[in-house]
Amino acid sequence: MRLATFNLENLDLPPKANVPLDVRAEALRPALERLQADIVCLQEVNAQHVGGQAERSLAALDQLLAGTSYAAYARVASTAGKNHGAADVHNLVTLSRFPIRGHRELRHDLVAPPLHQLKTALPPVTESYPVRFDRPILITDIELPGGPVATIVNVHLKAPLASNIAGQKLEPFVWKSVAGWAEGYYLSAVRRAAQALELRYFLEELFDADKHRLIAIAGDFNAEDHEVPLRIIMGASEDTGNAALTGRSLVLLDRALPEDRRFSVLHHGRPQMLDHILASRTLHSRFKTIEAHNEAIGDELVGYARHLQVSSSFHAAVVAEFADRPL
Repeated sequence: MRLATFNLENLDLPPKANVPLDVRAEALRPALERLQADIVCLQEVNAQHVGGQAERSLAALDQLLAGTSYAAYARVASTAGKNHGAADVHNLVTLSRFPIRGHRELRHDLVAPPLHQLKTALPPVTESYPVRFDRPILITDIELPGGPVATIVNVHLKAPLASNIAGQKLEPFVWKSVAGWAEGYYLSAVRRAAQALELRYFLEELFDADKHRLIAIAGDFNAEDHEVPLRIIMGASEDTGNAALTGRSLVLLDRALPEDRRFSVLHHGRPQMLDHILASRTLHSRFKTIEAHNEAIGDELVGYARHLQVSSSFHAAVVAEFADRPL
Protein backbone atom coordinates (compact mmCIF):
# COMPACT_ATOMS: atom_id res chain seq x y z
CA MET A 1 0.00 0.00 0.00
CA ARG A 2 1.19 3.49 -0.88
CA LEU A 3 -0.37 6.31 1.14
CA ALA A 4 0.15 9.95 0.17
CA THR A 5 -0.78 13.42 1.34
CA PHE A 6 -0.80 16.52 -0.85
CA ASN A 7 -2.00 20.06 -0.16
CA LEU A 8 -3.23 21.27 -3.56
CA GLU A 9 -3.11 24.94 -2.52
CA ASN A 10 -6.61 26.31 -3.20
CA LEU A 11 -7.55 24.12 -6.14
CA ASP A 12 -10.36 26.03 -7.87
CA LEU A 13 -11.88 27.24 -11.12
CA PRO A 14 -12.09 30.82 -12.44
CA PRO A 15 -13.19 33.41 -11.47
CA LYS A 16 -12.01 32.46 -7.96
CA ALA A 17 -8.84 30.88 -9.39
CA ASN A 18 -6.39 33.32 -10.95
CA VAL A 19 -4.56 30.53 -12.77
CA PRO A 20 -6.63 28.46 -15.23
CA LEU A 21 -7.04 24.86 -14.17
CA ASP A 22 -5.56 23.51 -17.38
CA VAL A 23 -2.36 25.44 -16.57
CA ARG A 24 -2.27 24.11 -13.00
CA ALA A 25 -3.02 20.60 -14.23
CA GLU A 26 0.17 20.61 -16.31
CA ALA A 27 2.08 20.67 -13.01
CA LEU A 28 -0.32 18.89 -10.65
CA ARG A 29 -1.20 15.83 -12.75
CA PRO A 30 2.42 14.64 -13.12
CA ALA A 31 2.96 15.26 -9.40
CA LEU A 32 -0.07 13.12 -8.57
CA GLU A 33 0.86 10.36 -11.00
CA ARG A 34 4.41 10.26 -9.62
CA LEU A 35 2.99 9.31 -6.22
CA GLN A 36 1.70 5.98 -7.59
CA ALA A 37 -0.52 6.02 -4.51
CA ASP A 38 -3.27 3.62 -3.55
CA ILE A 39 -4.70 6.12 -1.06
CA VAL A 40 -4.34 9.90 -1.32
CA CYS A 41 -5.28 12.49 1.32
CA LEU A 42 -5.82 15.86 -0.37
CA GLN A 43 -6.20 19.25 1.29
CA GLU A 44 -7.42 22.65 0.05
CA VAL A 45 -9.84 21.33 -2.56
CA ASN A 46 -12.30 24.16 -3.21
CA ALA A 47 -15.87 23.51 -4.36
CA GLN A 48 -17.91 25.18 -7.06
CA HIS A 49 -21.56 25.87 -7.86
CA VAL A 50 -22.69 23.91 -10.91
CA GLY A 51 -25.88 24.79 -12.75
CA GLY A 52 -28.86 22.70 -11.70
CA GLN A 53 -27.28 21.54 -8.43
CA ALA A 54 -28.30 22.91 -5.05
CA GLU A 55 -25.00 22.02 -3.37
CA ARG A 56 -21.47 22.82 -4.40
CA SER A 57 -19.53 20.11 -6.20
CA LEU A 58 -15.83 19.31 -6.55
CA ALA A 59 -15.80 20.20 -10.23
CA ALA A 60 -12.21 21.46 -10.21
CA LEU A 61 -10.99 18.20 -8.69
CA ASP A 62 -12.99 16.19 -11.24
CA GLN A 63 -11.31 18.09 -14.05
CA LEU A 64 -7.86 17.71 -12.50
CA LEU A 65 -8.21 13.94 -12.07
CA ALA A 66 -9.74 13.33 -15.50
CA GLY A 67 -7.49 11.06 -17.51
CA THR A 68 -5.44 10.00 -14.48
CA SER A 69 -5.52 6.71 -12.60
CA TYR A 70 -7.22 8.49 -9.69
CA ALA A 71 -10.36 9.31 -11.68
CA ALA A 72 -11.74 5.85 -10.95
CA TYR A 73 -10.81 5.80 -7.25
CA ALA A 74 -13.43 5.75 -4.53
CA ARG A 75 -13.78 9.12 -2.86
CA VAL A 76 -15.00 10.78 0.32
CA ALA A 77 -14.91 14.50 1.07
CA SER A 78 -15.48 16.75 4.06
CA THR A 79 -18.50 19.04 4.26
CA ALA A 80 -19.39 22.51 5.50
CA GLY A 81 -21.28 20.93 8.40
CA LYS A 82 -24.13 18.58 9.21
CA ASN A 83 -26.74 18.44 6.45
CA HIS A 84 -24.49 20.52 4.21
CA GLY A 85 -22.51 19.72 1.10
CA ALA A 86 -18.95 20.71 0.34
CA ALA A 87 -17.59 23.93 1.79
CA ASP A 88 -16.68 26.83 -0.45
CA VAL A 89 -12.95 26.43 0.24
CA HIS A 90 -10.42 24.06 1.80
CA ASN A 91 -12.26 20.75 1.68
CA LEU A 92 -10.49 17.53 2.58
CA VAL A 93 -10.73 14.68 0.07
CA THR A 94 -9.55 11.09 0.47
CA LEU A 95 -9.15 8.95 -2.66
CA SER A 96 -8.78 5.17 -2.47
CA ARG A 97 -8.05 2.39 -4.93
CA PHE A 98 -9.35 0.02 -2.26
CA PRO A 99 -12.96 -0.28 -1.05
CA ILE A 100 -14.15 2.37 1.40
CA ARG A 101 -16.13 0.77 4.23
CA GLY A 102 -17.21 3.93 6.04
CA HIS A 103 -16.31 7.49 6.84
CA ARG A 104 -17.11 10.27 9.29
CA GLU A 105 -16.11 13.80 10.18
CA LEU A 106 -14.80 15.02 13.49
CA ARG A 107 -15.54 18.65 14.38
CA HIS A 108 -16.22 19.54 18.02
CA ASP A 109 -17.59 16.05 18.67
CA LEU A 110 -15.12 15.40 21.48
CA VAL A 111 -13.82 18.89 22.27
CA ALA A 112 -16.21 21.80 22.76
CA PRO A 113 -15.18 25.10 21.16
CA PRO A 114 -12.98 26.97 23.65
CA LEU A 115 -14.51 30.26 24.84
CA HIS A 116 -12.60 33.51 24.47
CA GLN A 117 -13.44 37.14 25.18
CA LEU A 118 -11.76 39.42 22.67
CA LYS A 119 -9.69 42.18 24.27
CA THR A 120 -8.61 44.10 21.18
CA ALA A 121 -11.70 44.00 18.94
CA LEU A 122 -13.07 47.32 17.67
CA PRO A 123 -15.75 48.11 18.61
CA PRO A 124 -15.18 46.40 21.99
CA VAL A 125 -16.72 43.00 22.66
CA THR A 126 -18.06 42.24 26.13
CA GLU A 127 -19.12 38.61 25.77
CA SER A 128 -17.08 35.46 25.17
CA TYR A 129 -17.47 33.65 21.87
CA PRO A 130 -16.72 30.04 20.84
CA VAL A 131 -13.43 29.54 18.98
CA ARG A 132 -14.55 27.04 16.32
CA PHE A 133 -12.40 24.94 13.98
CA ASP A 134 -12.19 26.11 10.38
CA ARG A 135 -12.73 22.62 8.97
CA PRO A 136 -13.28 19.08 10.23
CA ILE A 137 -11.01 16.06 10.39
CA LEU A 138 -11.96 13.44 7.79
CA ILE A 139 -11.84 9.79 8.90
CA THR A 140 -12.13 6.93 6.41
CA ASP A 141 -12.15 3.18 6.98
CA ILE A 142 -10.57 1.41 4.02
CA GLU A 143 -10.39 -2.32 3.35
CA LEU A 144 -6.85 -3.26 2.43
CA PRO A 145 -5.86 -6.26 0.29
CA GLY A 146 -6.36 -9.45 2.26
CA GLY A 147 -9.22 -8.06 4.33
CA PRO A 148 -7.83 -5.88 7.15
CA VAL A 149 -9.43 -2.46 7.59
CA ALA A 150 -7.26 0.59 8.10
CA THR A 151 -8.47 3.89 9.53
CA ILE A 152 -7.07 6.74 7.44
CA VAL A 153 -7.30 10.21 8.99
CA ASN A 154 -7.01 13.26 6.72
CA VAL A 155 -6.13 16.50 8.55
CA HIS A 156 -5.50 20.16 7.81
CA LEU A 157 -4.86 22.07 11.02
CA LYS A 158 -5.09 25.84 11.36
CA ALA A 159 -2.16 27.73 9.81
CA PRO A 160 0.16 29.73 12.11
CA LEU A 161 -1.23 33.01 10.81
CA ALA A 162 -3.12 35.37 13.09
CA SER A 163 -6.90 34.93 13.03
CA ASN A 164 -8.94 37.98 12.13
CA ILE A 165 -9.82 40.40 14.92
CA ALA A 166 -12.62 42.85 14.10
CA GLY A 167 -11.35 46.38 13.54
CA GLN A 168 -7.68 45.43 13.96
CA LYS A 169 -6.54 45.25 10.33
CA LEU A 170 -5.52 47.98 7.91
CA GLU A 171 -5.03 45.48 5.06
CA PRO A 172 -5.24 41.66 4.84
CA PHE A 173 -1.69 41.27 6.25
CA VAL A 174 -1.26 44.66 7.94
CA TRP A 175 -2.33 45.06 11.57
CA LYS A 176 -3.24 48.23 13.49
CA SER A 177 -1.58 47.07 16.72
CA VAL A 178 0.79 44.46 18.06
CA ALA A 179 -1.80 43.49 20.66
CA GLY A 180 -4.39 42.83 17.94
CA TRP A 181 -1.98 40.67 15.96
CA ALA A 182 -0.92 38.83 19.15
CA GLU A 183 -4.51 38.01 20.08
CA GLY A 184 -5.20 36.76 16.56
CA TYR A 185 -2.03 34.65 16.58
CA TYR A 186 -3.01 33.20 19.96
CA LEU A 187 -6.46 32.22 18.67
CA SER A 188 -4.92 30.36 15.71
CA ALA A 189 -2.67 28.45 18.10
CA VAL A 190 -5.69 27.58 20.27
CA ARG A 191 -7.55 26.20 17.23
CA ARG A 192 -4.55 24.14 16.14
CA ALA A 193 -3.92 22.65 19.59
CA ALA A 194 -7.60 22.04 20.37
CA GLN A 195 -8.16 20.15 17.12
CA ALA A 196 -5.06 18.06 17.81
CA LEU A 197 -6.54 17.26 21.23
CA GLU A 198 -9.83 16.18 19.64
CA LEU A 199 -7.90 13.87 17.32
CA ARG A 200 -6.00 12.36 20.27
CA TYR A 201 -9.32 11.73 22.09
CA PHE A 202 -10.56 9.95 18.96
CA LEU A 203 -7.41 7.84 18.80
CA GLU A 204 -7.96 6.81 22.40
CA GLU A 205 -11.43 5.55 21.45
CA LEU A 206 -9.94 3.51 18.60
CA PHE A 207 -7.27 1.98 20.84
CA ASP A 208 -9.86 1.21 23.53
CA ALA A 209 -11.78 -0.81 20.95
CA ASP A 210 -8.75 -2.45 19.32
CA LYS A 211 -5.21 -1.87 20.56
CA HIS A 212 -3.82 -3.31 17.30
CA ARG A 213 -5.83 -1.04 15.00
CA LEU A 214 -4.18 -0.09 11.71
CA ILE A 215 -4.21 3.72 11.78
CA ALA A 216 -2.56 6.34 9.58
CA ILE A 217 -2.86 10.11 9.93
CA ALA A 218 -1.83 12.18 6.93
CA GLY A 219 -2.12 15.80 5.99
CA ASP A 220 -1.03 19.37 6.49
CA PHE A 221 -0.45 19.80 10.23
CA ASN A 222 0.97 23.32 9.92
CA ALA A 223 3.40 22.29 12.63
CA GLU A 224 6.77 20.59 12.95
CA ASP A 225 7.36 17.55 15.13
CA HIS A 226 8.57 19.50 18.19
CA GLU A 227 5.47 21.72 18.30
CA VAL A 228 2.39 21.27 20.50
CA PRO A 229 -0.07 19.79 17.93
CA LEU A 230 2.26 16.99 16.83
CA ARG A 231 3.23 16.14 20.39
CA ILE A 232 -0.44 15.90 21.42
CA ILE A 233 -1.29 13.63 18.49
CA MET A 234 1.82 11.45 18.77
CA GLY A 235 1.50 10.83 22.52
CA ALA A 236 5.12 9.73 22.90
CA SER A 237 6.09 7.80 26.02
CA GLU A 238 8.80 10.34 26.79
CA ASP A 239 5.99 12.88 27.20
CA THR A 240 3.57 10.66 29.15
CA GLY A 241 6.38 9.17 31.25
CA ASN A 242 4.70 5.77 31.03
CA ALA A 243 6.23 3.03 28.87
CA ALA A 244 3.03 0.98 29.24
CA LEU A 245 1.29 3.55 26.99
CA THR A 246 3.74 3.17 24.11
CA GLY A 247 1.27 1.08 22.11
CA ARG A 248 -1.06 4.09 22.00
CA SER A 249 1.58 6.42 20.62
CA LEU A 250 2.02 7.10 16.92
CA VAL A 251 5.22 6.96 14.88
CA LEU A 252 6.13 10.01 12.80
CA LEU A 253 7.26 8.38 9.57
CA ASP A 254 9.01 11.37 8.03
CA ARG A 255 11.73 11.04 10.65
CA ALA A 256 13.01 8.27 8.36
CA LEU A 257 13.85 10.87 5.70
CA PRO A 258 17.45 12.08 5.37
CA GLU A 259 17.83 15.44 7.10
CA ASP A 260 18.52 17.28 3.83
CA ARG A 261 15.30 15.86 2.34
CA ARG A 262 13.07 16.36 5.36
CA PHE A 263 10.98 19.37 4.37
CA SER A 264 7.64 19.93 2.66
CA VAL A 265 7.59 23.76 2.64
CA LEU A 266 10.16 26.50 2.09
CA HIS A 267 9.47 29.63 4.15
CA HIS A 268 11.85 32.53 3.48
CA GLY A 269 14.60 30.08 2.63
CA ARG A 270 14.02 27.92 5.72
CA PRO A 271 12.98 24.30 5.06
CA GLN A 272 10.06 23.17 7.22
CA MET A 273 8.34 19.78 7.55
CA LEU A 274 4.66 20.68 7.94
CA ASP A 275 3.07 17.82 5.98
CA HIS A 276 3.31 14.50 7.78
CA ILE A 277 2.27 10.85 7.80
CA LEU A 278 1.94 9.14 11.19
CA ALA A 279 1.23 5.46 11.83
CA SER A 280 0.04 3.35 14.71
CA ARG A 281 2.57 0.84 16.01
CA THR A 282 0.80 -2.03 14.26
CA LEU A 283 0.82 -0.24 10.92
CA HIS A 284 4.41 0.86 11.50
CA SER A 285 5.42 -2.82 11.54
CA ARG A 286 4.60 -2.80 7.79
CA PHE A 287 6.40 0.47 7.01
CA LYS A 288 8.96 0.32 4.19
CA THR A 289 9.86 3.75 2.82
CA ILE A 290 8.79 7.39 2.72
CA GLU A 291 9.44 10.13 0.17
CA ALA A 292 9.00 13.91 0.14
CA HIS A 293 8.62 15.18 -3.42
CA ASN A 294 10.10 18.60 -2.65
CA GLU A 295 12.49 19.17 -5.54
CA ALA A 296 10.36 21.75 -7.36
CA ILE A 297 8.54 23.64 -4.61
CA GLY A 298 8.98 27.40 -4.44
CA ASP A 299 9.41 29.63 -1.39
CA GLU A 300 5.91 30.38 -0.11
CA LEU A 301 6.82 33.67 1.59
CA VAL A 302 8.52 35.00 -1.54
CA GLY A 303 5.54 33.87 -3.59
CA TYR A 304 3.01 35.59 -1.34
CA ALA A 305 5.09 38.79 -1.17
CA ARG A 306 5.24 38.97 -4.95
CA HIS A 307 1.58 37.92 -5.33
CA LEU A 308 2.69 34.99 -7.48
CA GLN A 309 -0.01 32.56 -8.57
CA VAL A 310 1.72 29.19 -8.66
CA SER A 311 0.62 26.47 -11.04
CA SER A 312 1.58 23.65 -8.69
CA SER A 313 1.67 24.05 -4.89
CA PHE A 314 3.95 25.53 -2.25
CA HIS A 315 3.58 22.19 -0.43
CA ALA A 316 5.45 19.03 -1.37
CA ALA A 317 3.55 15.78 -1.65
CA VAL A 318 4.62 13.09 0.82
CA VAL A 319 4.12 9.36 0.22
CA ALA A 320 4.79 6.31 2.41
CA GLU A 321 4.86 2.68 1.35
CA PHE A 322 3.74 -0.25 3.50
CA ALA A 323 4.03 -4.01 3.03
CA ASP A 324 0.94 -6.23 2.92
CA ARG A 325 1.99 -7.81 6.22
CA PRO A 326 4.44 -7.06 9.05
CA LEU A 327 8.05 -7.04 7.90
